[in-house]
Amino acid sequence: MFLNTRRKLTVLNSLVFLLIFIIFMAILYSYLYSRLFNRIDGVMLSQAKSIRLVNGRIVPSGRPLFDPRIFILLRGTDGRILNPIHFQPAELENLEKIAATVNAGTVETREYDGHTFRMANVPYCYADNIYNVDGEMLVQAVIAISVVDPEVELLRSFLVITVVGTLVSMFAIIIAGYLLAKRAMIPIQAAWLRQQQFVSDASHELRSPITGIYSNAELMLRHPERTIEQERNRIDTIIEESTRMTKLIANLLTLARTDANKAELHLEPVNISKIIAEAVARFRPMEEIKGISLNVMANPNLELLADKERLHQLVVILLDNAFKYTSQGGQIRIYCSRADKSILISVEDTGSGIVPEHLPKIFDRFFRGDKARSRESGGTGLGLAIAKWIVEKHKGKIVVESEPGKGSRFTIYLPMNRS
Repeated sequence: MFLNTRRKLTVLNSLVFLLIFIIFMAILYSYLYSRLFNRIDGVMLSQAKSIRLVNGRIVPSGRPLFDPRIFILLRGTDGRILNPIHFQPAELENLEKIAATVNAGTVETREYDGHTFRMANVPYCYADNIYNVDGEMLVQAVIAISVVDPEVELLRSFLVITVVGTLVSMFAIIIAGYLLAKRAMIPIQAAWLRQQQFVSDASHELRSPITGIYSNAELMLRHPERTIEQERNRIDTIIEESTRMTKLIANLLTLARTDANKAELHLEPVNISKIIAEAVARFRPMEEIKGISLNVMANPNLELLADKERLHQLVVILLDNAFKYTSQGGQIRIYCSRADKSILISVEDTGSGIVPEHLPKIFDRFFRGDKARSRESGGTGLGLAIAKWIVEKHKGKIVVESEPGKGSRFTIYLPMNRS
């Protein structure tokens, strides 16, 4: 699948680059063509319009631009062509043949005898139109002719270089297209692998509670004569596995929304100390059941613009994580204070800690250092991944410090003036 996609991307990138290159060269050729011939045309028209007859002779009007390659001829109303400037007979004969082909009021290019000529036919517009130096003739138009062999040769050379350059560049374009396609496929492949891993892990995690529910329900059906009290353990197991599966599905939906950029924050001014107090109240029964001391030190007047529900979820995740890995008689401390332009929230425990090699992975989805213990405590391996997303969505930062056997500390920095 990825190979075919890479090929398609290579072809698409190559075609786009080639099209851009061809368009650029066409624009460059057109610009060079217009620059070369616009100048020549301007000089020809200037010289042709400067011709004026007075008493049968030419008297230049104004000071026209002079180019020695431009020849001026007069065309009479009877179709004759005369030269006001003396040429050699052979030159005049050729010029007369060329001039006879140009249409009135136009600028045209003609090839004759291996040369390229640019010609401008300008209608004569003065009242005195009699020319009588080489025989009397009523002048109808002035024709300017220029040999443009150097310009044509330059354009041909440029065209050859362009074509050859395009052919040579095609190989570079194909290689560049392949490299770009390969680079573009890296995040796609990584995302695909993450998705595959995510689906695999989710299937594995869902299979465990479903198996527990199914097996216990089947055993209960085998003994319909037993009372609820006799099947209490199996019923408790079904409830626990159902609760765990419900929690797992809720976490999976949250992460799916975050991946699709559909999980948006509902920002409002909130009192972070109040949120912490509400989350801590949820864990007070656990404090007594597990014999763990839970201490809270929070500044009561800290406010920021945030999503109240998500911040509550964040604190619950961190406290839940701390209780899971803290043994009886341990301590959990939660701090909340202002640190410069941020609000600092710290959750510290005296639990089992995290080994150094696991620290870079603890925010990965479904990662658990002690998988057996996590499953026993109902862990899904998604809580810290969601916590990190909540912090980053608030433009904050989460830092973890841990030492095996001594405990862990999660520190969160949330900007107070978040736009």
